Amino acid sequence: MKTRVSVLGAAWLVLAATTAMAADKPTDPQIAHIAYSAGVIDVDAAKLALSKTKNADVASFAQSMQKDHEAVNEMALALVKKLNVQPEDNPTSKALAKAAKDKRGELGKLSGAAFDKAYVANEVAFHKQVNDALATLLIPSAQNNELKGLLETGLKLFQGHQQHAEHVAAALK
Repeated sequence: MKTRVSVLGAAWLVLAATTAMAADKPTDPQIAHIAYSAGVIDVDAAKLALSKTKNADVASFAQSMQKDHEAVNEMALALVKKLNVQPEDNPTSKALAKAAKDKRGELGKLSGAAFDKAYVANEVAFHKQVNDALATLLIPSAQNNELKGLLETGLKLFQGHQQHAEHVAAALK
């Protein structure tokens, strides 16, 4: 129950920050920073999972999260360099970073099946939140067509991540 409350708390923190930003439509540099931050967070979570899990399905999932998010972040860095855009920190990226730090601390205290369940549950919640933010705020707010295209590609990939996480979570019950 504590894990579920913690995951929901992090999701509400991100939702609140995203909702606050929605009043002031985010700029492309802010969107780039949010998207990149979310990718870094998931890479870090995957690395933690790979260092702790002994479950083959969880390890395979974490490996794909690390590989995919690193690849998308490389594309994002290449795009901001090409466009000569400096990503801009903002309330949403700050809220994401704080929630991720808190979650890493919680996950770091767990081991075995408890860790696996908490990690995968967090991945489900995180991907749902990021996918919702992409679909409802970030993609519609993006002004640059190349940035919008990268976000749309990312959304399709991350929706698959959410489904994969849900599948792994169901198998862990």
